[in-house]
Amino acid sequence: MLAAAITIALAAISLAMLLNLWRLLCGPDLPDRILALDTLYINTIALLVLLGIHFDSLVYFEVSLLIAMMGFIGTVVFSKYVLRGDVIE
Repeated sequence: MLAAAITIALAAISLAMLLNLWRLLCGPDLPDRILALDTLYINTIALLVLLGIHFDSLVYFEVSLLIAMMGFIGTVVFSKYVLRGDVIE
């Protein structure tokens, strides 16, 4: 029962990642693309957590934590670039 639920969740997250990738590549403007990239890394974290549960391995949880930290920093940098046109003040 748990394996079937994890398989369905993996499929749903994978579909969400494909839709986010489509929005990232074909987004109408830059803020939409930044939001798609932000959502894509959140879905990547969810996918890695599900894989960690499925394979019963702690490595996936550590990698998802690293991606969460780098994704947050990336979102802040992209937002600063959109607002100011410069990252470093």
